[in-house]
Amino acid sequence: MKDYICQLFAENVKLPYAEIFEHDLTLSEIIARSEQLHNSIDLMEAFAKISNTIKKQYGTDIRLPAFSLDTKISTVLEVFLEEVERVQI
Repeated sequence: MKDYICQLFAENVKLPYAEIFEHDLTLSEIIARSEQLHNSIDLMEAFAKISNTIKKQYGTDIRLPAFSLDTKISTVLEVFLEEVERVQI
């Protein structure tokens, strides 16, 4: 599930998987590097798309808290995976 979520995120923000996750970018760095994202709202929409994809495939809601822009993507991913585990997909 981790790789699946990472791949979906990379596709949604139009950045290479390795650039995002191997460098453990902050959310603000992702916004700055992505031509797809212009602000934090666009970033939250990217996360919402992943949640909606999971809901369509597995029939369950995944909800994320708000994150500050200095949060590392690894932290967001960890919370995402905890939420997935919590709803037992």
